[in-house]
Amino acid sequence: MESEPAIFAGAVFSLFGGGLLAWTVTRVRRHLPVAEGVRPVASATLASVVAVLALTVGTWCFTRL
Repeated sequence: MESEPAIFAGAVFSLFGGGLLAWTVTRVRRHLPVAEGVRPVASATLASVVAVLALTVGTWCFTRL
């Protein structure tokens, strides 16, 4: 019973982190801004850190099964 919320949370965090990381990499490779009105290096770094943290939390949720 308690594993269902962990599966759901792990899936949500993993999908969000993977999607954000893929989007950030695509924007950086095309030399497009990751966020409007922010320095490119700062926005790409922040988005990458948030994506890796989300993937880490998703992995942690899956280990709690």
